[in-house]
Amino acid sequence: MQKLNLSQSLSQKLSPQQIQFIKLLQVPTAELDTRIEEELEINPALEEGKSEDSESSEDEFDDNFEEDFSSDDRDVNIDDYLDDEYGGYKMQGDGNYSPDDEDREIPISSQSSLHEQLLSQLSFLRLDERQRIIGRQLIGSIENDGYIRRDLEAIINDLAFSQNIETDFDEVEEILRKVQNFDPAGIAARNLQECLIIQLERKEHPDDPTVQHALMIIQDCFDEFTKKHYSKIQKKCDLSEDEIKEAVNLITRLNPKPGGVAEGLVRTQYVIPDFILNQVGGKFEISLNSKNAPELRISRSYSEMFDAYDKSDKKDKKLKETVTFVKQKLDAAKWFIDAIKQRQNTLLRTMEAILKYQKEFFIDGDETNLRPMILKDIAERIDMDISTVSRVANSKSIQTEFGVYPLKYFFSEGIATDSGEDVSNREVKSVLQTMVNEEDKKRPLSDDKLVKMLNKRGYNIARRTVAKYREQLQIPVARLRKEL
Repeated sequence: MQKLNLSQSLSQKLSPQQIQFIKLLQVPTAELDTRIEEELEINPALEEGKSEDSESSEDEFDDNFEEDFSSDDRDVNIDDYLDDEYGGYKMQGDGNYSPDDEDREIPISSQSSLHEQLLSQLSFLRLDERQRIIGRQLIGSIENDGYIRRDLEAIINDLAFSQNIETDFDEVEEILRKVQNFDPAGIAARNLQECLIIQLERKEHPDDPTVQHALMIIQDCFDEFTKKHYSKIQKKCDLSEDEIKEAVNLITRLNPKPGGVAEGLVRTQYVIPDFILNQVGGKFEISLNSKNAPELRISRSYSEMFDAYDKSDKKDKKLKETVTFVKQKLDAAKWFIDAIKQRQNTLLRTMEAILKYQKEFFIDGDETNLRPMILKDIAERIDMDISTVSRVANSKSIQTEFGVYPLKYFFSEGIATDSGEDVSNREVKSVLQTMVNEEDKKRPLSDDKLVKMLNKRGYNIARRTVAKYREQLQIPVARLRKEL
């Protein structure tokens, strides 16, 4: 039996022009040129260069764009066009990344990669074709940090299915040992313990007592070593305190990620700031990076073509299709130019609001002068939606005389003080880092002691918050900070 029911629901609708603006807003400066090039290729009505009739045409574009921008005749659901979920409401600065922040490969140099170098070293070994295939399979399983984390049994199965080579654990491990003798030392290890052992065994003087003591510690007391239980190591290995200290110093100088320093793996990523901040005569001046302000115009020939077709008396089907096509391209070019202008305006308004809010920081670059600030604070100041501010903050950066900072850096939670004021959690983190740096490493400060010291300084903070900030600063627990 069929029934008819009425139901009400709310859904967010945006026009194609609004969606185009949002997508352009979150494009980083480094990628804006590519996006513009794409638009120039697909739309012949759009050209590079300043419009000859810039002022009148800009007003005309703005008026028409506002009409189209608010038009509901072609509304679509935003979910059909956007995959991004903008950053959290508070933009806490730590670990707050948009899904748009992809882990992309950065094409930097023409040097050989780690795998190419290893394959080159493999070619110098006296191996038959079968062994070479096994060696290449092993090298292909090495991750960027230099480890093989796949089980050898899985690699054996791969060889059977993809290379039609039947082998066993002993044969694969024998080839693996040969690969582990390649440079850099420690490559192709299956875990950290094996990586450190390989490096110690390849020391220039392997019979040196300190090297032997270090090997003993890693082979027999690895768990105690990772937990810094030196008293247990001393009893188990029958070593003096000085011998343990020398061995530990040697171990800590080894490389835990051998793949990360291989020649050809060094990556240089150039940050292109979206804003440039200068102090002129004691006043701040914000300017957009020139790459954010491209000069675009409507093609005069296309405009004239449309006028000629539109005024023509011919009303045949082919002419109508031509007129429709030309109008679509002109409208698309107009929308794109205005979306670029809207992008520039939104970027500047957002950055100016952040500058006024965090003025004390921009004077001297001292992060303890950062005020607590969340997305809502800026959104209210510029009368825009929180999601718009989030899209700007998630992918943009500013160049100052103190360095280049992502806009996310300036957003943080507030911590109450005894005086009733709120201070940025970055200030608390800075104080926490200083305390740990100045502690006695033989008796490092526990989280409880850190809480008491921060409370004495007037910061009302709980132990779990100190633990969270310590983890965000990548500071290990007190036991692991202990030194001999």
